[in-house]
Amino acid sequence: MQELAGPWEVVFDPKWGGPVKKEVSSQKSEVSRNGGVSFDKLISWTERPEEGIKYYSGTAVYRKAFDLPKSAIGNRQSEIFLSLGVVHELARVRLNGKDLGVVWCAPWRVDISSAVKEGTNELEIEVVNLWANRLIGDAALPENQRFSWTFVAHGHRADSKLLSSGLLGPVQILGTEF
Repeated sequence: MQELAGPWEVVFDPKWGGPVKKEVSSQKSEVSRNGGVSFDKLISWTERPEEGIKYYSGTAVYRKAFDLPKSAIGNRQSEIFLSLGVVHELARVRLNGKDLGVVWCAPWRVDISSAVKEGTNELEIEVVNLWANRLIGDAALPENQRFSWTFVAHGHRADSKLLSSGLLGPVQILGTEF
């Protein structure tokens, strides 16, 4: 039906190293007033230049508004799904304020039939990754600047390979007919 391409607003928790909330100046700023970072396209957090995102572990919230014409919704005898493409590691989906549940494995798809509407829809996807990237990032920091702590020998060093994280997509609206 439709791919939800283009920019996404992604909010990371600054308590876990995410970008700190900044006011938008007259110059174009990548961090918005609510702390969200604009992703022009869906990529792994590890591909971002910001250390607060590259080494982030925890929950990030993706937000996007999209429009659906009446013809895309159909006659309500069809089901409408949101396919997330690829997610590392799990995601909770909310559409127009309605919690549609958690997905944690392929096919990374939720039924949005009960929440989608004609016109503008507000999508929110909470994505949680593994904590290995935070341990790797912390290994390069002085002990008093680290975000994580463990008494278990985890084997992650500052030069360890980062694990792909986040919503990678493609995110698509899919329909079925009965």
